[in-house]
Amino acid sequence: MGLTHVQFALLVDLWWFDSQGVRPSQRELAEHATVDVMMTSQVVRVLEVKGLLGREDDPADMRKKVLVITDEGRRLAERAAGVVEKVDREFFKVAGEHNALIDVLEQLAGVN
Repeated sequence: MGLTHVQFALLVDLWWFDSQGVRPSQRELAEHATVDVMMTSQVVRVLEVKGLLGREDDPADMRKKVLVITDEGRRLAERAAGVVEKVDREFFKVAGEHNALIDVLEQLAGVN
């Protein structure tokens, strides 16, 4: 899909923020994705060059920039998330429906 793991993580997190009607700052995106702020800065630049996101002035604070996912970024994030979910299901299906590891991972993720 033309994304590194970190690019995928940041793009999908930005897609999630967008679905919530939130335009995060670069720092807020880094914190949410648990990615180093400096690495986030570098990756955001790459995603911007690829046309997957943009930066805009924050209407509440003109000194601050917020990140905005583009239509192309939204489509790619949705497609990539679907592929990753499918791969996860395939990978973990060998563990069976009720597996202690899966149960713990779901608990940690807040699924159950």
